[in-house]
Amino acid sequence: MPGSVQSQTGDSTSRSLLRRAKGHDEAAWRKITAVYTPLVYQWCRRAGLQVSDAADVAQEVFRSVASALDGFRKESSQDSFRGWLWTITRNRICDHFRAAAARPDAPGGSSALLAINQLPMEAPSEGDGESDQRLSSQLARRAVALMQSDFEESTWRAFWLTAVEFQPPQSVAQQLQMSTAAVYKAKSRVLRRLREELDGLDLID
Repeated sequence: MPGSVQSQTGDSTSRSLLRRAKGHDEAAWRKITAVYTPLVYQWCRRAGLQVSDAADVAQEVFRSVASALDGFRKESSQDSFRGWLWTITRNRICDHFRAAAARPDAPGGSSALLAINQLPMEAPSEGDGESDQRLSSQLARRAVALMQSDFEESTWRAFWLTAVEFQPPQSVAQQLQMSTAAVYKAKSRVLRRLREELDGLDLID
């Protein structure tokens, strides 16, 4: 991402990844790209791009995202980072098809035009509500995993076992040799931090 950033301290750690990335925080930017790059690559492959082309287009997508990130605004419940990201991805996929059709050895532009016309205007659905829920869960899990190093091991384990694996707090307390109250406190602390960090990215309810 353009620009450089100094190490994070104090107030900066309480702001969301999205806000910090807009401020050219490279660590925040790396976390966002780590979460969303597999999704963008998947979109490119589903649009018909070959493996190497999908990887190249994904790189172009995040170059565009880096340039346009400051312009993203969530002004209503209809605005979403994922939807905004799809719009950029769709544009880059269209650029790819147009460039391919313009090459001297291209068989013609009709197939490229057809591929462009078949691209949905909104972020592709995975086919049903359950599949979309699984995709959102995968994105959230990737985002959550990136935060692990920010917490002590016992705090993270207490959160993960209760909030992700849905184990009873009493059982987790026994496993980790903590009080049940400490388990609840650890879970609450991590969830609060995650909501702050992921605000605006639509990954945590």
